[in-house]
This record gives sequence, structure tokens and C-alpha cells, in this order.
Amino acid sequence: MNRRIKKASRHTNQNEGLIFEKSSPGKRAFELPPLDVPNIDPTEALGENHRSEGIGGFPEVSEIEVIRHFTRLSTWNYAIDYGMYPLGSCTMKYNPRVNEFVARLDGIATEHPYQPQELSQGCLKILRLLEQCLLEITGMDNITLQPAAGAQGELTGLLLIRAYLEKQGNPRKKVLIPDSAHGTNPATAVIAGYEVENIKSESHGQIDVDKLRELVTPDVAALMITNPSTLGIFEQRIPEIAKILHDKGALLYMDGANMNALAGVTRPGDLGVDVMHLNLHKTFSTPHGGGGPGAGPVAMKKILEPFRPVPILVEKEGGRLALESIRPDSIGRVKAFSGNFGVLVRALAYILAYGPGIRQATEDAVLNANYIRKHLEGAYDLPYSLPSMHEVVFSDAHQKKNGVNTMDIAKRLIDYGFHPYTTAFPLIVPGALMIEPTESESKEECDLFIDAMRSIAEEAATNPELVKTAPHSTRVRRLDEVGAARKPILRWDPSRQEPQPDSAEHRKRKHLEPTPVIPTA
Repeated sequence: MNRRIKKASRHTNQNEGLIFEKSSPGKRAFELPPLDVPNIDPTEALGENHRSEGIGGFPEVSEIEVIRHFTRLSTWNYAIDYGMYPLGSCTMKYNPRVNEFVARLDGIATEHPYQPQELSQGCLKILRLLEQCLLEITGMDNITLQPAAGAQGELTGLLLIRAYLEKQGNPRKKVLIPDSAHGTNPATAVIAGYEVENIKSESHGQIDVDKLRELVTPDVAALMITNPSTLGIFEQRIPEIAKILHDKGALLYMDGANMNALAGVTRPGDLGVDVMHLNLHKTFSTPHGGGGPGAGPVAMKKILEPFRPVPILVEKEGGRLALESIRPDSIGRVKAFSGNFGVLVRALAYILAYGPGIRQATEDAVLNANYIRKHLEGAYDLPYSLPSMHEVVFSDAHQKKNGVNTMDIAKRLIDYGFHPYTTAFPLIVPGALMIEPTESESKEECDLFIDAMRSIAEEAATNPELVKTAPHSTRVRRLDEVGAARKPILRWDPSRQEPQPDSAEHRKRKHLEPTPVIPTA
């Protein structure tokens, strides 16, 4: 059978070595004009301590070599501007450029965190309006914009719970976490000083409420629940779960990383959630990836408000805004400055641009996930049949029969021009394929992805070696990921210079075959 690969193509870029390999003594990217001040020795003017002949081991290259080197490297990267990122749980969506423009405006990008508050009223108004918007979206009573990312937001939320319970005389010992929660949740609970007790999901992939009822003892401080869960399934019994906890004096923490499936449709505060964080870099428009930047505001009910991190944004006489740093019951600072301001600006720009239409974005994200689910059912195993929200989780059970696993499928997907989906997560699904298309993707792009995934399923059945040895179209073949993680080489050493990629010597050393054209089944 010949199936035309619609997405994949050979890239017209060039091989590129390290910039150190281009270096030659005496080359430079710029030349300063000669000193034109008469009778001045530059050594004497600057002082010997302020002069340097260069940086030891630094590459010496021309300007055009610098420009071409980094431009060529940029063509090797995959980006949301090129195509779809189906990474589940990460919500890697396209962020409108207008939000970037707003964040770079003079008076926003140029403000200094230490300038007087009298000169920062415009920036403080941005923060106040964002607080009001996020409280409306979540249905909560108060909020802090300080946390720099989701995991720090989780920690802030649990510290609020701990402070609240300590005020009552007993911080308690345990935090309950379902097996369908995000992986940072258990680590956060331990850092906050709690023991972790796991709750297994029931047969449909939701939290086992009967088991929860048994586990909520006077030692339990909170339940940390991800909703929708990492299975992409909405936890339907949240009000009942909240009542079980509240009746025993415990609180309900919701991981809001998957808010892209709820914004404008459901407000967690209305369901009984006591505290939650939001990943603004997932749901509300900030470039996501590469370790940052991010923001993880924490919204809470009134009972937790006295313990909010300082400084707290307050309104004074005449409408003047100020940051207050003295609150006797506060958990203290969680960040050096008052939030990651550039990310917060982008989030507000995103929310104001959508307005009530933010509900449409959520519905489109859910529609895309279900569209992909419908067209891949049968080709891939679907372990849980409850309706999907913003993401869908398949398993490699069908392909395993021919020795093909989720990592093989993901690597082969690169040959079709897509970034891989999330592999092997959540852990409760063996061989998981976690796919989240977000609202960004058109039907045409979803169809290309579906076509690629169905084609790979056919290859796994008829020519499994083709999939197991993928990728075939990349600059290097499959890497030893375990070796790269355990023995990384993070700096250039001239004594260990490697030959140019795809050269005969390179293939000899790496035991590689010449880079082939993309094979088809």
C-alpha cells in the first residue's frame, strides 16, 4: 500500500557545527573606532582592572558567522509557528502576537519593580483588573498573583491550608492525592510538610469516592485533585467530594493546570473548591516551554484570605492602589517581587481580547480533542470510555502485539512533521499516548495529525521495524535518551571534537547509516 505522507518533507537547511569550530584567532564581530580624545592613554583612563584582552576560550567569529550560525540552528527547532504541539497536559497552544505587543509597550516592559508606588499606579491597575477577571473565571473570593509557576502555586496553596489549620491548633499530617493527579502534586505535599496517601481511580477513571470517604480521617489536611484529571476526564462528583472533606474539617485543593477545559464554562469555586492555582502560561497566553516564563496565581475562599502571601494589593483612599507588606497571619513572601509581571500582562490582554468569548475557546479545545478521539478510536486502544474534555489518552496496547510501543510511535510521528504527543503519562495508563490539540488547531491541522497517526498504526501492523527504528528524516537518528540524561555533555571540549553531522567519519563513529529519505509503508 502506498500512502502519501501529507505533512512530512525534507528541510532545505544546512548542516551546522559548533560556533567554537568556526573560531579563528583575531576574528571579531565589530571594531571600535580609535580613541579620538587627545593625550589620553586608554589604559590610564580606564585603569588596568577594567581592561581585558578577551575572554579565555570564547569563540572569535565574524558578525555574519554569528548571524548565520544561530539562524541555521533556529531552522532545526520545532515551534508552534510551524505546526501543532499535541503534548497532553502541557496545553501548548498558539498565543496571539497582540499579547506580546502589549507586554512590550513602553511604560509596561520598562517599569522597575523598585520604583515608588506613586509612579506605578498604571501597572498596579493592570494587576487589580487581572485579579478581578481571574476571580470571576474561578468563582473564588481572593487571589495572589505572586507564584511564578504552577508548582510554586501548588506549594503556596498547601501552605495556605497549613496556616489555616495551624491557626485552629492542628495542621494535620496527610494530604490525599488521586493516581490521576499531576505528578508535581505529591512532591508539593511533601515539601509542605505532609505525608502523601494515594487514592486509586475506579474503573471509569474517576476518583473512588467510597474509598475517599474511608480515607478522610482527622489526620487529613486536604485532597489535591486535578480536574479535569490527567486522563482528560471531568471529575463529576466534586460537590460530593468537597462535602466529605468539609464535614471532617479538611479542605479541597484543585490543580488548575487543565483550566483550558473549564474557563467560561464551569467555576471551581461554585463546586466547593477551597483553593486552586492557575497556570497562566498554559491557559492564558504566554509562550510555554524551555523552562519559563510562567505564572501560577492562587485563588482561594475567604477562610484562607488572612494567610495570603505579602505584599497584598489593596485600594486606599481616592482609589490609589498600594502593596501592603504587613499582615500578621501571612505565610510571607513566595517571590522576590509581586508576581511575574510580563506574564500577568499577557494574561490580561488575552482575557480582555476574548471577553465572554473565552467560553468559545474552551469549547473549541474540547471539540478538537473529541474530534481526534473519534477518528483514532479503533486504531489505538482507548482504556477509559468516559467523555473526554480537552485531551484524550490512548494506550499502545494494539501496537504492543507487534513490539511497537508509545515511544516508537512518538518518534515516528516526527517523520510526519509533528511534535510528539506526551508519552507514557499518566502512569495509570500503561503505554499512554496523551494528546491535547488545544483550541488553536483548525480542522485541517487535526485531519493531518489524524492521518499521520492512522498511517503509523498501519505501519506498526504491517512493517513494525519501520516504526521501531524511527525517526528517519531527522538530522540524527534515535538518541540514547537514558545515556543523555545520565551522562550529559554540557560544554564544548576541543579535545573531544566531533566531525560534522552526516559526514562519513561521523557515521563511522556513531555507527549510523546515511540519512535516508522518508520511507513509506
